[in-house]
Amino acid sequence: MSMLSNEPITAAQKASLDTSLELLNTALEGFRKLVELNLQVVKSTLAESQDNVRETLSGRDPQELVALQARLMQPTADTIQSYSRQVFAIFATTQAEIAKVTETQYEAHSRRVQTLVDNLGHSAPVGSEAAVAALKSSITATNTLYETVQRTTRQAVEVGESNLNAAVAAASKATQHAVERASRVAKT
Repeated sequence: MSMLSNEPITAAQKASLDTSLELLNTALEGFRKLVELNLQVVKSTLAESQDNVRETLSGRDPQELVALQARLMQPTADTIQSYSRQVFAIFATTQAEIAKVTETQYEAHSRRVQTLVDNLGHSAPVGSEAAVAALKSSITATNTLYETVQRTTRQAVEVGESNLNAAVAAASKATQHAVERASRVAKT
């Protein structure tokens, strides 16, 4: 293999273009899912709002309106929590798919670089062993850094999911208490 051959450069450019297009398609798919979710939420919220306004206008006394408000609080909170979970799921899925593509490409690139360094080591002039060893050491350090960043990203996603679940549980509990208080007030 000649060091001056255009074939490896062309192959690397093609691989980069393919990866870029795959990442773009993944991001667009995530965006499409998010837009569909938002349209679905707007449509259902509009329908619910129309029903709620009709029901509110048919109310006769203040106690009836307070009871209606208490009854409508929980479904609204549930909808918000469900939306938050779905948005997080879309982001997490998209991030995981992008990470998978990136990891595959990084591994392929690493193998190509390692092959290049090995070939360079075999054809290097006498006395350049230290430079080749330094290059190999640099590649090993880069691979270690990449793995650390991957682990940290996975942990950040897990922490984000855990925090979202905790926030949703706390909001659900607070909403339930508010509904119970409003129901008690409506009965008095």
